[in-house]
Amino acid sequence: MPRSILQAVLLVDGYNIIGAWPCLKKTRDHAGLEAARGELVEAMTNYSAFQGYETQIVFDAQYQNAASNKQIITELLSVHFTDFGQTADTYIEKACASLRPHITQSRVSRVIVATSDRAQQLMVQGYGAEWLSAQQLCGEVETTVCRMRHKYQSRKQSKSRFLASTIDAKARQRLAELRMGLQ
Repeated sequence: MPRSILQAVLLVDGYNIIGAWPCLKKTRDHAGLEAARGELVEAMTNYSAFQGYETQIVFDAQYQNAASNKQIITELLSVHFTDFGQTADTYIEKACASLRPHITQSRVSRVIVATSDRAQQLMVQGYGAEWLSAQQLCGEVETTVCRMRHKYQSRKQSKSRFLASTIDAKARQRLAELRMGLQ
């Protein structure tokens, strides 16, 4: 379902985040970069869905001889690999510049860039975007996971796995009478 006004657009510098989050660094070092990218995409999928942010994770392809590539993961999340010779920073700066008119026309309420690159943070602020450090994003993702668990576990109030535990005592008594053949 398309939205006329987006709550926010979140641009994530993928490799910067992987290099800054301890859990993703560990995955990268033990299982490889592809596994770390997969974990980041999974975390951001849940975060974006819960927050309602349109999220773009951007990965450098500057040292690979490949054309740019975009993968749509969900309605709210896409993964972008830059063109050969283009950095994620350049891609993000161009995205901020192109989104700036949408902010002033109230089609996008916020543009947020997640990176720990200080020069990048200053640059995107010049375009009117907000920024989150990698650690701030990590904290927000963890908080969101806790909120999601609490929200969905509170729906599972049943104290037992049996259907009889979910009905009131009077109904349970009546069922017992029927089972025993009593009127």
